[in-house]
Amino acid sequence: MLTDRQKEVLKIIVLEYIKLAKPVGSNLICDTLKCSSATVRSEMAALEELGLLEKTHTSSGRVPSEKGYRYYVDNLMELKKMSAEDMLKLQIIFRNNQLQFNDCVAESLRLISEMTNYTSIKLGTASHNNTLKEISVVPLNNDSLIVIVVTNMGYVEHKNITLPNVDIEDVKKTVNLINNMIVGTPIDEISQKLEYEIKPIIGNYVEEHEKLYNAFYNVFSNFTSKNIDIVGKKNILKHKEFDNIEKVSRILDKLEDENMVNLVDDIKGNNNDINIYIGKENNLDEDVTIIETDYKTPQEDGKIVVVGPKRMEYDRVVSLLEFIKENIEK
Repeated sequence: MLTDRQKEVLKIIVLEYIKLAKPVGSNLICDTLKCSSATVRSEMAALEELGLLEKTHTSSGRVPSEKGYRYYVDNLMELKKMSAEDMLKLQIIFRNNQLQFNDCVAESLRLISEMTNYTSIKLGTASHNNTLKEISVVPLNNDSLIVIVVTNMGYVEHKNITLPNVDIEDVKKTVNLINNMIVGTPIDEISQKLEYEIKPIIGNYVEEHEKLYNAFYNVFSNFTSKNIDIVGKKNILKHKEFDNIEKVSRILDKLEDENMVNLVDDIKGNNNDINIYIGKENNLDEDVTIIETDYKTPQEDGKIVVVGPKRMEYDRVVSLLEFIKENIEK
């Protein structure tokens, strides 16, 4: 159990280190708390003994430990009120009726990354409430076309596919077959229905049925699988603690890895709260913090994730995510 003064000392050190990335000495704390340097040094030593502070090799000041950040987040953090500028920028996005849902989320990710200099990630998949309303095709040339998938909840996805040496009339017959047999099927059950109901009979209707079946099966597989957007991957280079090329390369490689979807999806949040994973608590890298929240809309279930250094503006990021989550779910 920390005393009130120890809590104040820890909070000052965390906030100053977040701001400046420099070890915090006793003089600053003395000036803030109006107490003697001997008292402050004693409190800092006690916090170090508890594992909440660490001493660096290059300074007599202290920096927060991973345990110290966790104590700050759980017990001392006060949410920062969003600035008028931040709120206005985000409101412009969410009040723009011409933007589709995915565009709103993408723009809000870009803004988070721009405002904070952290990496922002969206992991989403079509909501389980979505059922297939229809599919259609738009020919581009002799070999290429766009397949458009629409759900009952208004979720629209399109994919370019190439079908060399396939008659467009056979493409249309396949579309009609799918529309006649699986409209109304929940999105996450379509691949199974294609496999067991469409595949056995498609050869009775069209030539090149294997090409056509595989093409449409892949369209639906991509539609129902999790998709990921990452913005500001290289923002990590802007933070002082990431001046080690090997460390930065390791983190960037993980962010760019095709398994990033699974890595982010492994984060298990608590209900729909904002969740914070500091250092070794996350699956990405022990030198970063991950803050994430889930969202649910009629169109999509997903997760928004912010990745930055452990020296992160926790209060600001949490406020931003709460605002974005609230507006996405409206």
